[in-house]
Amino acid sequence: MISSHPGARRAAVVALTAGALLSVSALAAPAQAAAKPSVSGKGAFLLNNASSATVFSKTPDTRRQMASTTKIMTAAVVLSTKGVDLNRKVTVKKAYRDYVAKEGGSTADLRTGDKVTVRQLLYGTMLPSGCDAAYALADTFGTGSTNAARTKSFIAKMNAKAKALKLKNTSFDSFDGISSAGKNYTTPRDLAKIAQYAMKNANFRTVVKATSYKGTAPTSTGGKRTYTWYNTNKLLGSYKGAIGIKTGTGTSAGPCLVFAATKGGKTLVGVVLNGSDRYKDAAKMLDYGFGSSTATTMKLRSLPTDAQRD
Repeated sequence: MISSHPGARRAAVVALTAGALLSVSALAAPAQAAAKPSVSGKGAFLLNNASSATVFSKTPDTRRQMASTTKIMTAAVVLSTKGVDLNRKVTVKKAYRDYVAKEGGSTADLRTGDKVTVRQLLYGTMLPSGCDAAYALADTFGTGSTNAARTKSFIAKMNAKAKALKLKNTSFDSFDGISSAGKNYTTPRDLAKIAQYAMKNANFRTVVKATSYKGTAPTSTGGKRTYTWYNTNKLLGSYKGAIGIKTGTGTSAGPCLVFAATKGGKTLVGVVLNGSDRYKDAAKMLDYGFGSSTATTMKLRSLPTDAQRD
């Protein structure tokens, strides 16, 4: 109860007014900006998919090897082909298996003579990071009279697409990231733009968000073979809202990850190149962009023992 004494009433009014001002000031004060995360990746980049605004960057324009994240452009070129038929059947050649064996690359374990669809080859390229599946796509969508000529023309299409996207620090000499000449490079910023472009395609989004794929294909003897592939991207099913995109690992490139996630109608696309803890890096970057704290409690999805690693 406030005293009826006039002086007491004035003091109370002053006290209440001061309290109100303090409350208003506290409400008006801007929220403390979250500290930028520290990441293990030698290069990293995060952008807002809708506005293309930079959210986070670390040496964003330094050229680096990209390993199998190359396959994002492989898939993008196929899917941007005019009149592409995803149900088109492609006969698996022995050359695809021989290539994987020679290079020691990750594989979709395609069997010679099987007739797989272009759609299945996209899953085989992006989920288990099959270099044989990427070879099949390059051989199918390139032009020329030999495997070498067709894959060379396909790689030229990849470079033409990079040029069309105005990427000045990206070059491809490979359809899968296995680079013999070392001229297969990009930057975190450029690779994020490639991913942003690829994610505009609904079929691409469907493929890269799948944690696994199971389908059948006719064999050369008239039977049916079942293919089961698991997505090497462990961020899927581990970070809430993750919707893709692609892993990559190489001797020169180190562990790489291109990723995307959506929360509250906001989509972020990011890249980690040569990061010893790429999944934690991605989670911390996404948390920074979303204002969340998932990285501290995230437990990575485990892969079956017989699944490909990349």
